[in-house]
Amino acid sequence: MAGRLAVVAAGGTGGHLFPAQALAEALRRRGWRIVLATDERGAAFADKFPCEERLALAAATAKSGDIVGMIRAGLIVARGVIQARKAFKRLDPAIVIGFGGYPALPGLLAALGQKRPTIIHEQNAVMGRVNRYLAPKVSALACAFPTLERATPCIRLAAHVIGNPVRPEIRALANVPYEPPLGPDGPVRLLVTGGSQGARLLSELTPQAVRALPERLRARLQVQQQTRPESMDSARRTYADCLVKAEIAPFFRDMAGRLGTAHLVLGRAGASTVSELAAAGRPSILVPLKIAADDHQRFNAKLLEDAGAAAVASEDELTVESLAGALRALLEDPGRLERMSASARSVAQLDAAENLADLVEELARP
Repeated sequence: MAGRLAVVAAGGTGGHLFPAQALAEALRRRGWRIVLATDERGAAFADKFPCEERLALAAATAKSGDIVGMIRAGLIVARGVIQARKAFKRLDPAIVIGFGGYPALPGLLAALGQKRPTIIHEQNAVMGRVNRYLAPKVSALACAFPTLERATPCIRLAAHVIGNPVRPEIRALANVPYEPPLGPDGPVRLLVTGGSQGARLLSELTPQAVRALPERLRARLQVQQQTRPESMDSARRTYADCLVKAEIAPFFRDMAGRLGTAHLVLGRAGASTVSELAAAGRPSILVPLKIAADDHQRFNAKLLEDAGAAAVASEDELTVESLAGALRALLEDPGRLERMSASARSVAQLDAAENLADLVEELARP
């Protein structure tokens, strides 16, 4: 078994690459060699990806109904498939695992054409377009959520519900007890994440909502906020004006450390975010991205909302006043935060990476 090679194909966003990284690390511990296939965007998230090689395969997508764009994208994907076939003949992978997103398509198509074992993993509660196309063709489908919207009944029945693989440093937070804010004077730590797209609303609205909080709460508040680069100066000024300690950056690489000390998380409802909040047992306010394909973030958030682990607000209803009210209601109620933490942990699937690795070894060529 030692020395077998797996190709992990994933779209170039954190939502696709972080679960792929967790699987790669689990396979590496079992003696596997890993090659990553992604696009240029993936480089921003793949600096710690445990692979011996990175394949940059040509890939593209187009809006439905855009005939010219679809033809152009099809030609680019075809070029990516040719690149993948050539690479696979050299590498001879025992299996190819796809994590969705259009950059994963060329690698999966090449593997199917060469009759190699294939697995796809769907991170969201709604099956994405690429995975809907590939699901009937691959050797196995794994998914994160017990609900799998937009999948046919047959596909849903055949799916392996294993959860979302989370990075080891995030999984380790399952063993870190949640400690709510202490007393009337202790610090209150708010972590604000935005995801790789659609973060403008939170970047601009959150500092204004914090400014609207009572002075006694602002005096205790410590904010760590991922903010779009063009919004950073404005956010810093707003926090400084209302005397709130704040650290502002476009991206936090040490997310596990920050998540482990946060009392409350405010963010989008991407699949990795939801799974990591559950694993870490962190209370949250989630604002699903309205323009997300098939409204999948709203379905993702429902897992934590139904468990009582998250408050969910739609973009259309979110205002400075409503966000300030939601923040105050939670930050001034340590008991509720503690109950939300326990509820988040109750829906965590901590063995997702190992269970997916088991499936890989079951289906891979010797």
